[in-house]
Amino acid sequence: MTPRDLGTARGVVVKVGSSLVQAGAPVMGAIADDIMALREGGVRVTLVSSGAVALGRDRLGLPAGTLSLEQKQAAAATGQPRLLDLWESAFAPHGVATAQALLTLDVTESRRSWLNARATLSTLMDLGALPIVNENDTIATDEIRYGDNDRLAARVAQLTGAELLVLLSDVDALYDADPRRRPGAQAQHDVPVINARIQAMAGRANAEHGVGTGGMQTKIMAAELAGASGCATAIAIGTARHPILSLARPNHGSWFHPANSSTSARERWISGIVSPNGALRVDAGAVGALRDGKSLLPVGVTAVDGQFERGETIRILGPQGELVARGVTAYGADEARKLAGCRSDEAEDRLGYRRAAALVHTDDIVRVSSQEDGR
Repeated sequence: MTPRDLGTARGVVVKVGSSLVQAGAPVMGAIADDIMALREGGVRVTLVSSGAVALGRDRLGLPAGTLSLEQKQAAAATGQPRLLDLWESAFAPHGVATAQALLTLDVTESRRSWLNARATLSTLMDLGALPIVNENDTIATDEIRYGDNDRLAARVAQLTGAELLVLLSDVDALYDADPRRRPGAQAQHDVPVINARIQAMAGRANAEHGVGTGGMQTKIMAAELAGASGCATAIAIGTARHPILSLARPNHGSWFHPANSSTSARERWISGIVSPNGALRVDAGAVGALRDGKSLLPVGVTAVDGQFERGETIRILGPQGELVARGVTAYGADEARKLAGCRSDEAEDRLGYRRAAALVHTDDIVRVSSQEDGR
C-alpha cells in the first residue's frame, strides 16, 4: 500500500498516543473527522487509543515518574471512563456509537480468544459502531502485558485483517537523527524494508518524545509486526489539521511497506499447520462454492471426522475424500456434527444458541490444488 491508496484500504487501524489525548478536544476532534471521512468511503476503522493511565494519573494526583504496577492499574481504572467520554464527545457530532474493547496479551495469543475478539470487533463495525481498543491495564500483569499500544495496535491490525496501520503521535516521521538536535536530519518518508539501518535510526531519533510508554523503537517494532501479516504502516503527527487524510500527500509521514501481501501471510499461517486436526467432508456443491471463494456453510457438510476445537486448523475434503482446502474452524467437532447438513437459519435450533453463519469463513480458508493429497 502507498499513500495514494489510503482511501482504497478495506481496513485501517488508527493508534493515537497519550500526548494527543492530553492535547484535548481540538486534536481529538480532527482525528475523529478524518476517521469518519474514511468510514464514509467504505473503510472499516478500528481506533486504538492510549491515554487512560495518563488521565487517571492526573485525576488521582499521582506523582510524575515511574508508577508501580498497582498504581498504574489504579490510574487505568480511573482514566479509562474519562478516555471513553472524551472520544464519545469527539465523535458525537457525527452521530456514531463508540464501543470500548479492552485486550490483554493472553487474549490475542490464544486462538479461541483471538476468534472471539475478532468476531466482536467485526460485529461492532457491521453494526456501524467504532471500536476503541486499549490494553486492559487494570488487570494486566507484567506476564500478560504488551507494554505499549504501538505493538497492541499492530496485533489489532492482524486481528482485523487491516491493510494499513496508522500510528499518530507528536512525532511527524522517522528521522535519520534527532531533528531537535540536528537541524539537517532527514525524514524517511518511504521505508521499503526495516533493516539494521532503520532500527538504528529509531534508537537515535525522537528518543525523548512523548508521554507514553512507546517511542520510535516501539513504532518500528509495530511496523515489523504488522508488515509480517501484509499490513502497511504509516507514522504521522497527530496534531495536523487532517492527521490521517494528510498521509495521502507526498512526503508526509513515514510509510513502511508490508513484507508480504495479506493473503499470502494468512495462507502461510494456515497452510503451515503440519497435521491439521480432523476434517469436514463436503458435497460437490460446497466444493464449487469454496472454489468460487465462498465460505463453508453447514448445509454443504456431509460428515465430520476426528475431534477438534474451535479455532483449530482442519482439512476440508470433497465427496471422494480429496483435499479441497484447509481452514480455521469457527466451531468445535461436536458442534459441527450437530450442524452438518442444516441450513443457516436452522443452526440456532440445533445448537441452542447463535454464532457464526459459516463453519469456516472464507477469510480463514486456503484452497489447495487437486494434486495435493493433504497428508
